[in-house]
Amino acid sequence: MNPSDLITAARDLTQSGLQPSQANLRRAVSTAYYAVFHCLAGTTADLLIGGNRSEAWHQVYRALEHGSAKSACRNRQAMERFPLEVRNFADTFVALQKARHQADYALEGQYDKLNVLAEIDRAEKAIVQFGQACIQHRRNFAAHVLFKRRPEV
Repeated sequence: MNPSDLITAARDLTQSGLQPSQANLRRAVSTAYYAVFHCLAGTTADLLIGGNRSEAWHQVYRALEHGSAKSACRNRQAMERFPLEVRNFADTFVALQKARHQADYALEGQYDKLNVLAEIDRAEKAIVQFGQACIQHRRNFAAHVLFKRRPEV
């Protein structure tokens, strides 16, 4: 799943007339989160296995879990060792996951096109900045979100 295509799809959902439907706005928020999620899933597979889309690559891609990735991103002590681009990506991941849950499951509240576009912009900016972080920091972050940390012996 290409994160850029998901960002484009999210924006497209906001362009249906002067005031898009609440369903389209909610779907756009959800799609923005999935752009960030699939960016992370692809990064973990690319950096831990390589760009060849082998069975092992797909296994790593699919190994990323929403809840455990959020917990890893919220681990302030562990996140301190990463540069700003990675920390911003992690913060965006957490915030957009919460926004997606609200959009998909909370029936109350109205969505505003400008606020939804801001969420999409936030997702796109985080993806671009994350891609600019050095490969070793992204690889370390991939291991951080995928693997449970064991105490040192």
